[in-house]
Amino acid sequence: MKKTIVFLTIFLSIINIKAQEGINLLTYANTQDINFFNSIKNGAQVKEYITTSKNSVKVGDTLILGSPTSQETNTRTYAGSYGNQLRGGVAQSRSTNKKTYEFIKMGRPAGFGSIMTAMSGDAQIMADNSLKNTTVIVNEMKTYHRGSKNKPLYIVMVLGEINGRAFGINKYLSVMDTELAIESGEVLLKNRKMTRDEAIAKLKEAKELMEIDMMSKEDFEKLKTELAPIITNKD
Repeated sequence: MKKTIVFLTIFLSIINIKAQEGINLLTYANTQDINFFNSIKNGAQVKEYITTSKNSVKVGDTLILGSPTSQETNTRTYAGSYGNQLRGGVAQSRSTNKKTYEFIKMGRPAGFGSIMTAMSGDAQIMADNSLKNTTVIVNEMKTYHRGSKNKPLYIVMVLGEINGRAFGINKYLSVMDTELAIESGEVLLKNRKMTRDEAIAKLKEAKELMEIDMMSKEDFEKLKTELAPIITNKD
């Protein structure tokens, strides 16, 4: 067992050493461009990532955890007995549901805790609803291929504790797909730009408020001017 752990530790160290030097700026378009991504090695460090919605995420940024988008169900079966004395001989099952994050797990992507979990045959532990609204800091970002080197890239973020708070024994959280985590609302950016669909929805709501005299025409026109660049930009 000890030899296996030592081998895995050495193997992970070699991967980190061989991973190419950091990428200063990576865009979502880069991750989908074969002329770019087929030259990128797994585990390449990224200093800044621009999402498909043109939002920026940098190492050192503070983020907020949004709402979990998945659910975990645990079922326990009770024999319906005390010691050797059966109570009717009928087993009972009880199920409990817990909201969990789909893209955020406990621990580092390939940290010691993850290795031990994999070796024990257990599923990776996803973060749960207790961490909702927690402020976190981006410790590092790395990019990986979705399979072979000729497949697009995705970004993994490692989130650290802030204000002395630790996330259990692993001390870190891992966002296993940054783009999808942000898109789903599991990760909230403090300075997130409004999307085109959101701008349209907000303008429609303002128009309805104006029509029922809950908003002045002047305020509506001001909002319309502010949202126009977002709505007319279809990129």
